[in-house]
Amino acid sequence: MQRVLRHSTRAFFNSGSTILLRPLATHTSLTHTLALAPAPHHKIYSPTTHHHRHQTFYTYSLANIPPFVPFAPHKNANMDASTLKPLSVDDISATLKTIGLDSVPQEPNTYPALNPFDIYRSHITELLSKSSGIDAKIIYPTLAWTMKPENGDLQLAVPALRQKRKDMAAFVQELVDGFPESPLIEKPTVNGTWISFFFKAQPLIDLTIPSILKAGTSYGFNPNFGLKAQGSSERKKIIVEFSSPNIAKPFHAGHLRSTIIGGFLANLYEGSGWEVIRMNYLGDWGKQYGVLALGFEKYGSEEELVAKPIGHLYDVYVKISADAREEADLVKAKKEEIVTLKAEGKDTSALEAEVQKILDTGVDEQARSYFKKMVDGEPKALGIWKRFRDLSIEKYKQTYARLNIRYDEYSGESQVKDESMEEAAALMAKTGVSEDSEGAVIVDLTKYSKKLGKAIVKKKDGTSLYLTRDIGAATERAAKYHFDKMIYVVASQQDLHLAQLFKIMEIMGRKDVSEKCQHINFGMVKGMSTRRGTAKFLDDILAEVGDKMHEVMRVNEEKYKQVEDPEKVADVLGISAVMVQDMKGKRINHYDFDMDRMTSFEGDTGPYLQYAHARLCSIHRKASAAVSDIPSDLTTADLTLLKEPHAVGLARELASFPDVFINTIKTQEPATVLTYLFKMTHAVSSSYDHLQVVGSDREVMLARLALYSAALQVLNNGMRLLGLSPVERM
Repeated sequence: MQRVLRHSTRAFFNSGSTILLRPLATHTSLTHTLALAPAPHHKIYSPTTHHHRHQTFYTYSLANIPPFVPFAPHKNANMDASTLKPLSVDDISATLKTIGLDSVPQEPNTYPALNPFDIYRSHITELLSKSSGIDAKIIYPTLAWTMKPENGDLQLAVPALRQKRKDMAAFVQELVDGFPESPLIEKPTVNGTWISFFFKAQPLIDLTIPSILKAGTSYGFNPNFGLKAQGSSERKKIIVEFSSPNIAKPFHAGHLRSTIIGGFLANLYEGSGWEVIRMNYLGDWGKQYGVLALGFEKYGSEEELVAKPIGHLYDVYVKISADAREEADLVKAKKEEIVTLKAEGKDTSALEAEVQKILDTGVDEQARSYFKKMVDGEPKALGIWKRFRDLSIEKYKQTYARLNIRYDEYSGESQVKDESMEEAAALMAKTGVSEDSEGAVIVDLTKYSKKLGKAIVKKKDGTSLYLTRDIGAATERAAKYHFDKMIYVVASQQDLHLAQLFKIMEIMGRKDVSEKCQHINFGMVKGMSTRRGTAKFLDDILAEVGDKMHEVMRVNEEKYKQVEDPEKVADVLGISAVMVQDMKGKRINHYDFDMDRMTSFEGDTGPYLQYAHARLCSIHRKASAAVSDIPSDLTTADLTLLKEPHAVGLARELASFPDVFINTIKTQEPATVLTYLFKMTHAVSSSYDHLQVVGSDREVMLARLALYSAALQVLNNGMRLLGLSPVERM
């Protein structure tokens, strides 16, 4: 069946171009050298200037980190993996007792051992509830982030407390005046009808830095969110269906976006403790495979099929499709001639015989017959189709690996059983959901919503449509996986189709499935040029970006000569550039594919984020080179020495990462994480001139090293969450 939805080939380009996926080999962890334009010093400017001028000479290697596994500790820059164990409530209690708190503040459904902000929200709630008499359940949800530091670390909107007071200003002041002294919180301040709460610096540092260093790769994430019930060990299950290209058809911009966003969402739910099934629902069935088989017989090359199956099958498909168009044009011309001749009273039997012969023996009919053999299970036909499918999947896997994408299941149209579609059709008919309309079968959804329109579920010739197959696929997955949630990562052009799918399933009596389904949509990519004309392979996109990164590296020829493997460096940075540009804005927004912008080391780009990570890696190495006895466990450092405003400000940013993660679960936007990471790295870069490590007194050096190591861990965790491969400076 023609894939017109997930596998549409034209909907995502303003230029009408298309993309194909031609995979390249996966790279492994290697040591590289990056040469950039010279700079008079290594300074990174303050985030207020947004001039991150760090064009100097650095050496990088890919961080030896597996695909996103948030709870599998690895050896990081600050301590041995065997020491990585998140802080316990007892650890936090011991810290709090040193400042005068006898117990750990913990409101219901909070996780003080995983999230420093939970401690503060619970503490404020506890104190305010006691001083005001207002129920803690009312207070806790009103404590919110602030957008500006001058408004505090947390704010409370007093009207949200739902207390009937005529003089709101007086009530706000009453709450502030009655708030008791706290070892964690400064005296709150009034800000209109808001109350601002500022965290005391030293307790925040003492709670946050050890928490990050101990938790390591798991810091920021919370496996409790994926539990079916509080205190249960049973995890919720989610299917994330994403990418879903059409074999032998262009892998277009929508598929690229779906791949990046879907990979991120799978990581997000995995970090939340869900059991995640990553599914690629391939367009791998239909008459087009009859066309493809005919094309391969006529134009195919066994050598090219093995070497580059996806690209070669596409080339074959284009050629045989051109033959089919020529036949169609010829039939059209002859039919027009027949009409003319008949009008003149002339004999047209010979022409009619020619037309019928083309229709009976042409590409279209041969393809239809071939596909019928596949449907009937004819071994040779199925064998050729399976070979095309298997070779394509192997190449897909290689390219997905470059993007840190993996799948648990390669499904597809071919995997949906006829019985499932027949059962769906029968159930729709039995429940009165579907109806006959001029020989076709439709579902009139206008009675539920005018926007949903009328959906065709079976054509006049009895052929089931994609919508029926989707219903069958959803019910099969429900029976196989018993999922708690299923996400379809599909472009916004298909909003109507998925809305129809969910509504039909609901009204046909499968609300138990439809209510667990969600469509995550996204906008299109604009301005993607191509070297290959109208078809664009994914590796062409990455190669172009890699070439651009290569140009940046070649600016300084003398430095460039020292590069060990510049192509691989450019590849890593290019992939980061593409992914970060894709994830920076809200998913639903269209964006321009801006090569110059995405490959810049200035501003908030993928290359800058990689540089920020690499520079943090280098700090520990330089310190180790300067001082031989640096402890592997930096939680023993004297953190009371971190008194500078830049140190306190950075600690505040790091403490908020678990909250950012929670907010990202709500928004399901990669931009939520990226915005935070750039803000945090700006805070890091503005600290370098004020918090020097090498050359400082040993105890001060260790304290600052602990701070920077915590920043490195948070940045690393955030980048892995997004699907990026962090690089390390050697």
